[in-house]
Amino acid sequence: MVSIVMATYNGAAYLEEQIESIVKNTYTDWHLEICDDGSTDRTLEIATAWQERYPDKISITVNQENVGVTNNFLEGAKRAKGDYIMFCDQDDVWFPNKIADTLHFMQEKEQEAESKKPVLVFTDAKLVNAVLQKMGDSFFAYNKLDTTKIDLQHLLIENKVIGCTAMFNRALTEKLVVAPQQARYHDWWVALIAATFGQVYYFDQVTMYYRQHGANVVGAQNFVSYVWNKIQHFPDQKENLIACEKQAWEFLEIYNGDILEEQRQIIADFANLQSVNWIERKDRLFRYGYWKSGKIRNIGLFLLI
Repeated sequence: MVSIVMATYNGAAYLEEQIESIVKNTYTDWHLEICDDGSTDRTLEIATAWQERYPDKISITVNQENVGVTNNFLEGAKRAKGDYIMFCDQDDVWFPNKIADTLHFMQEKEQEAESKKPVLVFTDAKLVNAVLQKMGDSFFAYNKLDTTKIDLQHLLIENKVIGCTAMFNRALTEKLVVAPQQARYHDWWVALIAATFGQVYYFDQVTMYYRQHGANVVGAQNFVSYVWNKIQHFPDQKENLIACEKQAWEFLEIYNGDILEEQRQIIADFANLQSVNWIERKDRLFRYGYWKSGKIRNIGLFLLI
């Protein structure tokens, strides 16, 4: 079975369309867990109506207090019962073959593995506006992100995984032992787990409409706009780098006893970049390859570090 973890918070505007697209998927052995984080609009009313129509397929959990989007997703994944888990946003539209195609790719990659290790796969998405008009055929092309750079070193500095396209296996879920406080995003956190203890794979297929609107927590941004925004707010990028280092430190603290020495060194040397001098920081950048996607981003990173 595939468990679909949907984190909701005041998502009434698009929730109906998202749930309907899941129900219409060709693969039917799924269970949707709606995890609400204290919505005050009609989100729960809409979710409850769907749950009453499909009582064996949909369940609802309402958090006693607001935990934020990252831990709402991660706690939902910890509760999930399926052999495979998918994250689901409240405002997108899934293609009819999304679950089936992603699961097929996942099981192919699991069979290639030497043992039952954490595996995470993620796909591409078509960018659309609030009314599903096309903005871009590919999230990764639009943002100029390199989906081949998904090893641990690269994921420490830059996340590539779109959570709403991701699927991971039970072996990864079993690593969700502690609710992180420094995790930047839920998808980034599970990507680090997979890259450390197993493998991350990119499935080069568009599986959904990724809706961009004013209420997105995280969305796409045209690359030119992205670069200009970074130039305008260059001092803020230092804070972003420090946030990545804090995430790495917490990851190391939680999983230190299970990590191989080589990986421990990679994570630790990234996590304490701010504690060493300018020359050592640059040396680590080249030695380990903590690079982002593309020359422009990396020039900025070099100047920043």
